[in-house]
Amino acid sequence: MSLWEYEEGERVGGKEYSNGLLNLTKHGLRIDGFQRRDQSWYVATDIPSDLLVQVGDVTFHLHKYPLISRSGRINRLIYEGRDAELGRIDLEDLPGGANAFELAAKFCYGIAVDLTAGNISGLRCAAEYLEMTEDLEEGNLIFKTEAFLSYVVLSSWRDSIIVLKSCEQLSPWAENLQIVRRCSESIAWKACANPKGIKWAYTGKSSKSSSPRWSEMKETSPSRSQLVPPDWWFEDVSILRIDHFVRVITAIKVKGMRFELIGASIMHYASKWLPNLGKEGATAVAAEEDNRDSPWKGGPLHMIVAGSTEDGMTGQAREQRMIVESLISIFPQQKDSVPCSFLLRLLRMANLLKVAPALVTELEKRVGMQFEQASLSDLLIPCYNKGETVYDVDLVQRLLEHFLVQEHTEPSSPNSQSFSEKHVGYEGALMAHPAGSSAKMRVARLVDSYLTEVSRDKNLSLTKFQVLAEALPESARSCDDGLYRAIDSYLKAHPMLTEHERKRLCRVMDCQKLSIDACMHAAQNERLPLRVVVQVLFSEQIKISNALAANSMKEGPEPQYTPMVPTRKTLLEGTPQSFQEGWATAKKDINTLKFELQTMKAKYMELQTDMENLQRQFEKMAKPKQSGSSSSAWTSGWKKLSKLAKSSAADGPDNASQAPVQVDQTRKPRRWRNSIS
Repeated sequence: MSLWEYEEGERVGGKEYSNGLLNLTKHGLRIDGFQRRDQSWYVATDIPSDLLVQVGDVTFHLHKYPLISRSGRINRLIYEGRDAELGRIDLEDLPGGANAFELAAKFCYGIAVDLTAGNISGLRCAAEYLEMTEDLEEGNLIFKTEAFLSYVVLSSWRDSIIVLKSCEQLSPWAENLQIVRRCSESIAWKACANPKGIKWAYTGKSSKSSSPRWSEMKETSPSRSQLVPPDWWFEDVSILRIDHFVRVITAIKVKGMRFELIGASIMHYASKWLPNLGKEGATAVAAEEDNRDSPWKGGPLHMIVAGSTEDGMTGQAREQRMIVESLISIFPQQKDSVPCSFLLRLLRMANLLKVAPALVTELEKRVGMQFEQASLSDLLIPCYNKGETVYDVDLVQRLLEHFLVQEHTEPSSPNSQSFSEKHVGYEGALMAHPAGSSAKMRVARLVDSYLTEVSRDKNLSLTKFQVLAEALPESARSCDDGLYRAIDSYLKAHPMLTEHERKRLCRVMDCQKLSIDACMHAAQNERLPLRVVVQVLFSEQIKISNALAANSMKEGPEPQYTPMVPTRKTLLEGTPQSFQEGWATAKKDINTLKFELQTMKAKYMELQTDMENLQRQFEKMAKPKQSGSSSSAWTSGWKKLSKLAKSSAADGPDNASQAPVQVDQTRKPRRWRNSIS
């Protein structure tokens, strides 16, 4: 309520003015406040209004003098314009809208205005827009709102959160006036302070409750005090819009908070604003469109979305893509700041939402740093390109490459838990590692399990399977049972593979690294090539022999070979019937070739003896005294050769094909012997 007195002046339209200003001496004016009728505000006074201000869809019927006396902008619009009798002003771009202008107008009329954390940011921006500076009047609205911000809001945790939340509607005015920066730094300072004895989670209380100052938050009586967890500020900052959350986290990083707490806060924010983060399948985002309880419905985040719908994505999907990109950019650089399972779920969503390739690559590198912590369910990321495999095998290949590069550049260090027991409330925060096993061995087991799962896909090519199986060094696998299981699953899902392709597939496995159970299964596996089965049996025999030899050296000079016979017998009896028949045929062929070789050797020795006799007879015939007996010697030699030929022909029709070989024995005996051996 205010009292104005008027001086005598020029009367215009039933109102007294002097030099364009309302005079204050002669008459009194009593203001009873503002009254609203539909979409219009009226001043409760007996003097008719002479100025109409339009703010959005709300109309204000006011007087010129109270406004031009404290607002430089309205003063300039009225008296510096071409129309001296201007009676209407449009303020469509006023920050804070009609609510902020209502408070500013009441302040101009001298009505008491209640400043709160909910209206201070809009009123401060509106005062800046209306140019309500100290040049017009001492103690103007800019001064009063600025003082309230500095001395009341920034000293309170709850008020700082509320003001920063209200700034979402005031871009870019709140940024230019440093409201966002000051609130972010105030929140960061309070979050990094010692939480012992602090009454926390004030944003969970009713907005009507009084807002305690930061100094009052530490005045809790010992009887009522409770142990404050280090994550007490997570829920409060998670209500902020993503760009303001990024500002707060950046300020917290500068203050030096522990990186695992920063990572946990990012996870908490993602779980609240990305409802599809824990879901699988390409329709996860579409399913959330109909979720009425989603925090996106009518949320303030819709105001910052820019761009067209040419990419075919809904508004919610674009907003989620913005959140994913922002979260990737603020991850702490430390290796164990967030668990690998969370990174893989975020990577799944990044691929679905078509996040910027540079950020996806950065996220893949982060996953590669902690790849040994991953689980099989997290690696089963769908491939969203039509016509390809069900799961993104190329993505896992890239993750494995990043892991190997990281292992090569940085020597593996003892594993340390990223989060302590106090963070057990956040899923996936604690990663349990098998004691005494290296990172490469854990990754090898993970890759073998992944290959077993994806091998059932008929579109998975042999090359992709082989490349992923051979990516790790041989030292990473102490046992190839998992790799054998994946190979057998691939052979079962791809029955049309050729013999060459099956052999190529089995080359990625080392038969000497199979356990006794795997050898038993492989010996009975008809899908494996025959050569691989023989290698499995042979390697198992060698391992048994070595084990027996080592056991005999330990126990004494008396070797005990009794386990060897039943073990080999069990292996041979366990082989399929088709393999036994094939093996018997092969042994029969080998024995036949050995017999023929022995026969050819005997005939060759006989022929060689005859040739030596002929040579001696020829030497005798060369002498002049023995010229008469030369014909008889040559005749006897040719008779022996003819007998030999007849004996070869008498062996039967089966050996008829070998007759040319016998005639040619003097030329190529070495080549035939080498081929047999």
